[in-house]
Amino acid sequence: MTDILIVEDEPAILDSLSFILGRNGWTVASARDGDLALEAVRRLKPRMLLLDIMLPKKSGLDVLKAIRADPGMTKTAVVVLTARGQQYDRELAAELNADGFITKPYANTDVVAEVRRMLALHHA
Repeated sequence: MTDILIVEDEPAILDSLSFILGRNGWTVASARDGDLALEAVRRLKPRMLLLDIMLPKKSGLDVLKAIRADPGMTKTAVVVLTARGQQYDRELAAELNADGFITKPYANTDVVAEVRRMLALHHA
């Protein structure tokens, strides 16, 4: 089972997150657009997603809606990781049952701490 699926279309951010999270001992996979994200979620059954909102093909919010509508994915933690940090975006993510919200730019230590917290909460 994959620990974390990073859904991010910016290569530098994706590479950085993959390195940092892998270095902390988690297995990491990635997807660069919304369609690939949904395929990867179904195939890999990750413990959690780090999900950007602004993605090609399907938005991160559409991905989140699809995951939450799938009974097999109810235990998958989803943390939105996005440059769109307005209150509206936070409220919409919460309404769609995102488990967390991190605004870019972020500190790597904050991402690692949030991943630890989510994995502990959802898989205690």
